[in-house]
Amino acid sequence: MSGRPNTRLADLFGLAGWSKGELARLVNRQAAAMGHPQLATDTSRVRRWIDMGEIPRDPVPRVLAALFTERLGRVVTIEDLGLVRQGRAGKRQGDGIEEHPDDLPWPPERTAAVLTEFTGMDLMLNRRGLVGAGAALATGSTLSGAMYEWLHTDPALRADAPVLDDPLHVDPAGFDRYEAAPVGSQEIEALERSVEVFRAWDAARGGGLQRKAVVGQLNEVGGMLAYHHPPHLQRRLWGVAANLAVLAGWMSHDVGLEPTAQKYFVIAAHAAREGGDRPRAGEALSRAARQMVHLGRPDEALDLMKLAQSGAGDRLQPRTKAMFHTIEAWAQAAMGKGQAMRRTLGQAEDLFVSDRRDAATPDWMQTFKDEDLYGMSALAYRTLAEFDPNAAGTAQHYAQKALALRVDGRERSKIFDHLSMASACFIADDPEQADRYARLALMAMGSNSSRRTWDRLREMYRLTAQYAGYPRIQELREEIRVSLPKQRARKDGSDAQV
Repeated sequence: MSGRPNTRLADLFGLAGWSKGELARLVNRQAAAMGHPQLATDTSRVRRWIDMGEIPRDPVPRVLAALFTERLGRVVTIEDLGLVRQGRAGKRQGDGIEEHPDDLPWPPERTAAVLTEFTGMDLMLNRRGLVGAGAALATGSTLSGAMYEWLHTDPALRADAPVLDDPLHVDPAGFDRYEAAPVGSQEIEALERSVEVFRAWDAARGGGLQRKAVVGQLNEVGGMLAYHHPPHLQRRLWGVAANLAVLAGWMSHDVGLEPTAQKYFVIAAHAAREGGDRPRAGEALSRAARQMVHLGRPDEALDLMKLAQSGAGDRLQPRTKAMFHTIEAWAQAAMGKGQAMRRTLGQAEDLFVSDRRDAATPDWMQTFKDEDLYGMSALAYRTLAEFDPNAAGTAQHYAQKALALRVDGRERSKIFDHLSMASACFIADDPEQADRYARLALMAMGSNSSRRTWDRLREMYRLTAQYAGYPRIQELREEIRVSLPKQRARKDGSDAQV
């Protein structure tokens, strides 16, 4: 017992709206449903958890996490509740002790446990039809500050950890963990192939249709990681976990579950570092940076990109560096920094051309091709055109080059290119061309589950207003209004309008 209030638990308790007695009764009922009928919690014990920082014994933290997850409609982990014994429960800045947000970074031995707990809660939300989007999104600067020292230390592979007496000993790994068994190289090869299948599906159809399957697969891998495999197998398993976590994060971002996505990107960075793959950890954080730009926080994206590039170590291949630069350039464009953006994109192109692929390309970089470089360049210039309309012509040039190469079934990227082209055409005072590309995008979006494409369409829709007097554009505006999915309520209680 710390003697200090557990402010994390207190805050969530206040959001849930329970009385202490009601929470005690719910804990007893939920514990019985989870196979612990002997548990007997009362009001005074709940008060000690909240007011005195007492950390209850297992299974109570897991029971509480399940209750708060269901009540709040978003994933709530044991860490979120401030109930991890290794950490300092519920302390905030200002009380003389500095604490990383969300207990980041967590100790290496906790990675598999955090992974399986979080995926288990996420799956529970899916099963019960809850939204899971109500958590707070950590700022990019806070996130990068919390992880800076952790990411810059030498990776501590699990294979180097002390081996327990039983080489197949399994540690408890949180709520709803898949009861896995030790695996061999053939099973890991099958898992690696499944990652490729999931990637292809996501690129073609968006993240909404397979997100649950990816989260479930990641949950199973978390169970496997609780065993101590031979070092070469354990490293590959961590690699699978990192790849699946990135996919889970990207799919979550794609459907608007932003705090959930951010958590998966952080989990992916931890998993990659556990496997000794610092470039992969950096790439995972670069995804969080792209998320920040999409959400209108480009300054925080730049904070994350600094961390991603410096923390990735000296094994970054030129093509990976080029990809990082395109994200940085997009953030600079969103801030109206045209000169910096052009310089950064120039560096990206030079690096991309210089990559002679002497070393094997990581599987997670094999989809960054010429068209992706051009597509990101088009997006950066289209974004800059909001500040400098002269950039619209260059945006059209790059979007056209990207579209000419989009032949591999990655329909979501093609939609984005069409929208970049349409937006650039509107800004360049070419409504006829803009209408054509906007309709191509709109036609493809109906079979795609990506909400990000609709977000980008809304950005383009703003540009149609000055051409509303054109009959063809007025028809387009009406088609967009009819097609757009309903917006969820904003935090201020209002509904976002087209």
